[in-house]
Amino acid sequence: MEIDWNQSIEPLLKQYKGRQHPLDYKNRYQLVVMVILSAQDSDRHINEVAKQFFEEFPTMEHLAVASVVEIQRLVSSVRNFENKSAWLSALAKAVGADSKIPHTLDELIKLPGVGRKSANVIIRESGDNAEGVIVDLHVVRVAPRLGLAEGAKPEKIEKQLMAAFPQDKWNKVGMAISFLGREVCRPTNPKCTTCVMSTVCEDYKGRKNQ
Repeated sequence: MEIDWNQSIEPLLKQYKGRQHPLDYKNRYQLVVMVILSAQDSDRHINEVAKQFFEEFPTMEHLAVASVVEIQRLVSSVRNFENKSAWLSALAKAVGADSKIPHTLDELIKLPGVGRKSANVIIRESGDNAEGVIVDLHVVRVAPRLGLAEGAKPEKIEKQLMAAFPQDKWNKVGMAISFLGREVCRPTNPKCTTCVMSTVCEDYKGRKNQ
């Protein structure tokens, strides 16, 4: 029997309703910077690095006049920090002020260091209308496990999730699946018996039948 995912996802959306992204940002400027820094790094690490970073560069205007070397000094422990420092410098100079940070996906992905996943996170956390679905490494793992998507390419998985749900759920779905992957549907030893999606999960059905 074909699963009505629009209905079946509701317990998961309820579980994580209103939950902010694990990046501990205070405004959109901080959000954009931290999203860029967090690529291929942990949110926990970026939360620590960000404390001193925003003391020295509290606004986009401050960051715009900083040199790449100054930025590197504060993020040297971050993965790929040299490229990220250059992206942040270029972005700050291009945007110029916190109030001028774009709100649409097309404009956000034009910014240095911002891809579709990052743009979708910024849109979701800003409360803007969704134009896509957040597909991070957790969603890449969990969506196929559930049976919601096939493959391992983020772009392909995002298209499948966009087709499975109405647009007014896109901001909620990606982050909820990501939280599930972080807390319950771990890469090894997933906590299937406590998972609110276990009744419809393809992977769990397979495990039970082994």
